[in-house]
Amino acid sequence: MTYGPSKALPMSKSTKWFLIILGILALVALGFVLLFISLLGNNTESTEMIVTGSGDKIAVVDLKGVISSSEDVNRQIKKYRENRSIKAILLHIDSPGGGVVASQEMYEEVRKTRDEGKPVVISMGSLAASGGYYVACGGSRLVANRGTLTASIGVISEFLQLQDALTKLGIDVKTIKSGRLKDAGSPVRKMNNDDERYFQGLMDDVHRQFIAVVERERKMSHEAVMAVADGRVFTGEQAVSMGLVDTLGTYEDAVMIAAQLGGIRGEPAIVKERRRQSWLPSILGDMGETMKDLKQEILERPVLSYRFAGPY
Repeated sequence: MTYGPSKALPMSKSTKWFLIILGILALVALGFVLLFISLLGNNTESTEMIVTGSGDKIAVVDLKGVISSSEDVNRQIKKYRENRSIKAILLHIDSPGGGVVASQEMYEEVRKTRDEGKPVVISMGSLAASGGYYVACGGSRLVANRGTLTASIGVISEFLQLQDALTKLGIDVKTIKSGRLKDAGSPVRKMNNDDERYFQGLMDDVHRQFIAVVERERKMSHEAVMAVADGRVFTGEQAVSMGLVDTLGTYEDAVMIAAQLGGIRGEPAIVKERRRQSWLPSILGDMGETMKDLKQEILERPVLSYRFAGPY
């Protein structure tokens, strides 16, 4: 006896609706979990602590992870800029970049602090790319490790395309709009040529803004910047040879450079915010930060990003 090829049984209407409702409930549950973890992560009390030394003070500010907001970093930089006992600021960057506006706002705060006479030394960790490099350009001195990955001068935008999945589930979305491009980028319809040209124009303009900052801050010619402004990352050694970074050095080297620029003799005192967490985030450890990054990636990703697209 022979059998023909098996045929998939058609999905019943009730099964389709069950899957749709199940998917909606899963998304709602995920949203509540992300919100809960985010609130736990924000449930902190900030204090200042002297980590080492007893001389004149250097303040250390950390910029870590995907950039979604400038609020916390800018708050710290402004506070230390206005504190006369702080002679210099060290901004330690370990970030793939992120939102365009948040990156620009942090750059402006760093630049303002530098221009008002308080040195801001940039210490690059494993990754100071795209928006992270944009922020760094406002510093007084850029210090990278040999193996640091930096630059990534470019813009990226990613759009979910869900129309095929919705069609398979039997879901039809009706959009009513005024303005030909009002629903450009919508995940429920395919992107057409007009949409692509529209978003490409936005990206080209934001890319131009990035290039202009690098030209001005690094004192490089337009041609020199354009030669490296194709989104590539470079090692610290390569970046120094290209003029994108000032010098190679460790975190400790950056501290001493900050002390020198701040006119500090001897070993400086290091001032850094310590976050005192409630018991639950402490037990969870890094889970809160991981979930916050996930929430930013899923729910808060900006349309245009200065962000390195590789693994981080």
